[in-house]
Amino acid sequence: MQSFSSRRNFLKAGFLSSAVILTSGCDIFGVTTSRDTIKVVQNDLFPKAKELGIDTSEYITIIYRHHKISKEDKDFLKNGVKWLNETAQEEHKKIYTKLSDTKRQEVLENIAQTEWGSAWIDTMLRYIFEAMLGDPIYGGNQNRAGWNWLAFKGGEPRPKRIYL
Repeated sequence: MQSFSSRRNFLKAGFLSSAVILTSGCDIFGVTTSRDTIKVVQNDLFPKAKELGIDTSEYITIIYRHHKISKEDKDFLKNGVKWLNETAQEEHKKIYTKLSDTKRQEVLENIAQTEWGSAWIDTMLRYIFEAMLGDPIYGGNQNRAGWNWLAFKGGEPRPKRIYL
């Protein structure tokens, strides 16, 4: 992993471990981390990922730190987690990660009807598949689980370092 040579790099890297605090006026409804939410969303959008042992949160951490990913795209990822949790709170009075499987699916179906929700789900699915099918060096496709599932042999030569 990358060293934290500056405060800016440290803060950027902390995106997935940062708490998302949901409030209404002065009342705090719930606290979760982006990483926790992304792990649950990953499993809800593509349950096979959990079965294969694929965790996209590490890959999304790399994406979030990458200098070629625009600030707008990074903000959209972060805000999507916040908006998802706010929607869950509005509809079910709980943060997304605390809902039952059925209620989480309802929330995903409801946000999919919105412009931001549809775009955010699309973005999350793209990152899930990138993590699952990319080289294991990027953190998602541990033990080549995605490749093995598809009976795919990765290209050679494989990267020796992360190029993102």
